[in-house]
Amino acid sequence: MDKVVDLREAVGELVRDGISVALEGFTHLIPSAAAHEIIRQGKRHLTLIRMTPDLIYDQMIGMGCADKLIFSWGGNPGVGSLHRFRDAIENGWPRPLEIEEHSHAGMANRYVAGASNLPFAVLRGYVGTDLPEVTETIAPVRCPFTGEQLMAVPALNPDVTIIHAQQADRKGNVAIWGITGIQKEAALAAERVIVTVEEVVEKFEPKPFQIVLPSVAVDAVCAVPGGAYPSYAHGYYPRDNTFYEEWDGISREREKFLQWMERHVLEVEDYASHLKSIRKEEVIKA
Repeated sequence: MDKVVDLREAVGELVRDGISVALEGFTHLIPSAAAHEIIRQGKRHLTLIRMTPDLIYDQMIGMGCADKLIFSWGGNPGVGSLHRFRDAIENGWPRPLEIEEHSHAGMANRYVAGASNLPFAVLRGYVGTDLPEVTETIAPVRCPFTGEQLMAVPALNPDVTIIHAQQADRKGNVAIWGITGIQKEAALAAERVIVTVEEVVEKFEPKPFQIVLPSVAVDAVCAVPGGAYPSYAHGYYPRDNTFYEEWDGISREREKFLQWMERHVLEVEDYASHLKSIRKEEVIKA
């Protein structure tokens, strides 16, 4: 069966109000186009999950899509704070945001447990820290063999995981290479999976450290060239460091943020139109 569909259709069918959604990508292959489509469709009351929420989560939070965020580190990488995220926490604008904070190791282990169909994961990382005092989903547990005190965290099983990758074939198999972060585990842990890709190909060429997600784990493949911008897609286009710096100014004030989102996200038809609106057509042509 051909799993290649339009991104608008995939988000409309699979991302519903009130569900949990993980959009994963670690510096590389961040699913920006999918985040914009969620915003354009006005999805609400989402629980957003991500190891490193950055610009796309700042945008979704600022546009009122989220009720809760499950995360580890959050910020504008290399620049500073996420101002829309901070405004939601400090002032409840545009709506109050509940947070559940973990470490990178805790989040990664939660995804692995979810992908392994286990109820929880065990690690040493939280022992001796203050995080268990403020996060209810961290609990002490003793090793039944050694008596060592460890920490347990519940599995993460998003209703929908969305990732970006370089290639897919028409059967729905997906090829990812370069820095892959936690995408594979986040996909395998989810109930449904949407993958946006740079291109759909007839067959894969072997790449160093390539990961191939089988079609059985993927519900929809959406061809969105440039769909990871302003992050990068290894072998296709570089990271736009300047845009991350510019976002700091765009997002500081509510009105300026809303005007930018209206012009460059809500009023455009798709991600190609968004890139054109911010004069980044070359990302697709690269």
